[in-house]
Amino acid sequence: MENVALIESFSEFKDDKLIDRVTLMAILEDVLRNALKKKYGDDDNFDIIINPDKGDLEIWRNRIVVADGEVEDPNQEIALSEAQKIEPDFEVGEDVAEEVKLIDLGRRSILALRQNLISKIHEHDNTNIYKHFKELEGEIYTAEVHHIRHRAIILLDDDGNEIILPKDRQIPSDFFRKGENVRGIIESVELKGSKPAIIMSRTSPLFLEKLFEQEIPEVFDGLITVKKVVRIPGEKAKVAVDSYDDRIDPVGACVGMKGSRIHGIVRELGNENIDVINYTNNIQLFVTRALSPARVTSLKLDEENMRAEVLLKPEEVSKAIGRGGHNIRLAGQLTGYEIDVFREGAEEDVELKEFSDEIDEWIIEEFSKAGLDTAKSILEQDVEDLVKRTDLEEETILDVIRILKEEFED
Repeated sequence: MENVALIESFSEFKDDKLIDRVTLMAILEDVLRNALKKKYGDDDNFDIIINPDKGDLEIWRNRIVVADGEVEDPNQEIALSEAQKIEPDFEVGEDVAEEVKLIDLGRRSILALRQNLISKIHEHDNTNIYKHFKELEGEIYTAEVHHIRHRAIILLDDDGNEIILPKDRQIPSDFFRKGENVRGIIESVELKGSKPAIIMSRTSPLFLEKLFEQEIPEVFDGLITVKKVVRIPGEKAKVAVDSYDDRIDPVGACVGMKGSRIHGIVRELGNENIDVINYTNNIQLFVTRALSPARVTSLKLDEENMRAEVLLKPEEVSKAIGRGGHNIRLAGQLTGYEIDVFREGAEEDVELKEFSDEIDEWIIEEFSKAGLDTAKSILEQDVEDLVKRTDLEEETILDVIRILKEEFED
């Protein structure tokens, strides 16, 4: 009866997990041999015959017949008188094959057997899941929101595999409800114990690159190459693209008529502002393009120290810096150059830090974040614009303007 029960549980897992027959038989034999080792000390002299389709399981122990009183290893040897109870004509030196019933192992061992079988099959299943998702690292994957936690969202795919989307891999504007489908890339897969931990990301630059592959046919076909992607998730991104076919305009093909092609990508990323730029090996031109939408007056490169000095008209500086410094930071990451911005006519200007004895350092930093680091750059702006571009109160801005007018214009 116990043999049949074990085989039935064996068949259940075969159907549920879709494990091939050879693998399941190997798992069952391994579990049985471990049980035999615990019971008899060794399993080398045991034959295990399994027929999962019929529900047959046979275990045979092979021993050598020795004279009565000369048995040294009860597992490997059997006394002549005992052997003759099995078959009367056995003689010393012959091999005896005796069937071992599962019940002979004891009920506790049988329960442990089934538990070990379950454990081994889960372990095999987890290994297969790990291998499957390891091959999907860096690819876009879709799964459904199953549970929302403070630090992560737990997703389930169609096969019931659990995928984790940590809070720091979510775009700040992301908001998901239970049952909603979520797209991201499989960022990493690790075995924690025997269970695979599958991490999804929506903030990785690779996610944006893969969205380009998925949404833009020329990128998918290899006619357009995505050379580099840099992002501030949910805020801004810059994508450098190139084509080896001179007849193709890579930027136009990616953006589409009136932004029609890139619109779906922007929406997927929570209205992230995406600048698509023509890649070039000409560093000077590449830095100029990377600072878009600002128009550069002139550029000086220090290739040894990877620095670029950019001269701009005053009205272009804020465009080059971007809100919160996003544009210049991404331009630097895209090109690999540290970019220093200078205004035309700056020699007649005074840097804001010169007023540090009258203006608090944190206020100067707030202006600097908005690309306003000289007296003129602030005095040329309306108060209303300064409030919009910084996190400063109007009263604070008016105080700064008063100080600058008194010290600078005089």
